Amino acid sequence: MPNIKSAKKRMRSNAKKADVNGIIRNSMRTAVKKFEKEVKDGNKEAASNNLNIAIQRVDKAMSSGIIHKNKAARMKSRLTKIMNTME
Repeated sequence: MPNIKSAKKRMRSNAKKADVNGIIRNSMRTAVKKFEKEVKDGNKEAASNNLNIAIQRVDKAMSSGIIHKNKAARMKSRLTKIMNTME
């Protein structure tokens, strides 16, 4: 445990940031999984809606610094490619 006041505050703020980052990361992963499930089931309209949500969540994670911008671009590209090949 830290003894210095600023170190104690840093621990509290790091814990809060970790919680928020976890929520954003989990919502991103959930959105991607929902999209992939709709693609697997063959629901084109639902998949299209879930694709938009997934892309928004990926962008949010990227802008928050949770994932790297190249990873975000790669994920969005792969999801869009899956949607375009869906028939």
